[in-house]
Amino acid sequence: MSDLIPFDEITHLFTDFEHTAWRLETQRGYATDRVSPNWPRFQRGETFDYDPASPWHVGVRAQTEAGKRYGRVRLVDDPPTEGQRFLLATGLGNVAAGEDIRNLYRAGAVRIGLPDYDFWLFDSRTLVKFVIDDQGVTLGVQILEDAESVVRACQARDAALHFAVPTRQFQAQVPSAG
Repeated sequence: MSDLIPFDEITHLFTDFEHTAWRLETQRGYATDRVSPNWPRFQRGETFDYDPASPWHVGVRAQTEAGKRYGRVRLVDDPPTEGQRFLLATGLGNVAAGEDIRNLYRAGAVRIGLPDYDFWLFDSRTLVKFVIDDQGVTLGVQILEDAESVVRACQARDAALHFAVPTRQFQAQVPSAG
């Protein structure tokens, strides 16, 4: 098992990848979301779209315009938690920036054997596995490049993508998310 490192030490991977950056999000809520300036806006019922001033949107747009792909699958409880509703509400801005975000109910994820931890997978060869505490705080990440870990992550990605629903379509099925 590799050492735990701060997330900030792997941010270069979001520009250095060659083809695909893909994430599995498994948490019921993230501490970073609850302290973001968008949290109070979400609680007031505001809507979100592409924000040209958002560093994430700028980065995704630049990478996708260069021919690279960004994607993720988010696990959602039934009914969704407040944190998951926040991600559904704000996710359309990421989609407009060029990211393919899909959603899958947690029961379906359990049924198909998806892992219960978050990760980013870069170019199907570098796995960044999150270590997150019970409060949704990221304690750090592990970088794994061994074949077994990477292949398992690729299999999880492929299964998740097969069963997940695009964000806009998923939102239509979850009345409280819109």
